[in-house]
Amino acid sequence: MIRALGMMSGTSLDGVDAAMIETDGERIAAFGDSAFRAFSDNEAAVLYAALGSWQDAPCVPEAAKLVEDSHAALARQFPQAQVVGFHGQTLAHDPRGRGTHQAGSGADLARAIDRPVVWDFRSEDVRQGGEGAPLVPFFHWACAEWAVGQGHLPSAPVAFLNLGGVGNISWVDPRRTAPEDDGACIAFDTGPANAPLNDLMRRRLHRTRDEGGALAASGRSDAAIIADFLSHPYFARPAPKSLDRDQFADLIRAVEGLDVADAAATLVAAVSGSVAAGMRWLPGGCSQVLVCGGGRHNAAMMDALRRDLGIPVLPIETIGLDGDMLEAQAFGWMAVRVMRGLPISGPMTTGVPAPVCGGRISHPR
Repeated sequence: MIRALGMMSGTSLDGVDAAMIETDGERIAAFGDSAFRAFSDNEAAVLYAALGSWQDAPCVPEAAKLVEDSHAALARQFPQAQVVGFHGQTLAHDPRGRGTHQAGSGADLARAIDRPVVWDFRSEDVRQGGEGAPLVPFFHWACAEWAVGQGHLPSAPVAFLNLGGVGNISWVDPRRTAPEDDGACIAFDTGPANAPLNDLMRRRLHRTRDEGGALAASGRSDAAIIADFLSHPYFARPAPKSLDRDQFADLIRAVEGLDVADAAATLVAAVSGSVAAGMRWLPGGCSQVLVCGGGRHNAAMMDALRRDLGIPVLPIETIGLDGDMLEAQAFGWMAVRVMRGLPISGPMTTGVPAPVCGGRISHPR
């Protein structure tokens, strides 16, 4: 077993998560310590300014340096880590066009922290014809297998819903031998999640989030805006499929004419409606949805999901997992898989023609 540190800075742009995991890249032996480093207002502004940018944009070097420095500072708090899985900061994602861009060099990070770093997890999947996202489904399968072994879940299919900046859902069957097996995983991005709501709060109220969903709960969603949003061609596309953070710019423009509480309520309804629309692409037999990511702290969002999905919607803590650190843990687990040459994505998670082991390994010297 290898002690790996996974690090993730998501599209919500709130900061860097870091979490230890002990694994052989197949099974989870143990979870370890974790930590969070928030981005300051100035740091977040640098990253916001770089959103949508590709490698050749003049704003990217500053953003990349910020990503590397913030991750290095946090990684030094975990001297026990034998390897670091570094996702980088997604600035642009267009798998059918220019590809995918995560700012930050794993080679520079490896030199800064004097440990091997596995990074650039998405590019090879895109090069081979996949969407490059979502990448967490194989880890969700491992989590389900772990939870079954701990007695927290029955040995049956379950769905994991990650509500970060963008939403993604994984249907997994822990009865399969490995996540790349046929019928083990189906996954896709569902639609926007926290990113539009966080952006609204920054723009209108100079806050980073709608704490607990209180503002959204006080507003009324606009049914016409939601109906127009759900008519977007993306929702009629079969899985697997993926999204850029700002793909639904029309939704953001549509809520600008609403007061801030109604705008927040409408954005929450959009999240829930997009997840409900996506359920048609999952096999039957899913008895519950386990929610991770920041969205599970938004009570209005969780209430809307329970109402729209009609099946139990539970925070992932109910099966003994940490919903704030799950993505960071995932990249630690994937780092070990890459070191062992095991696949991290497959046809039913990213649409790549065959299971692929992406990622690059950089050593300090």
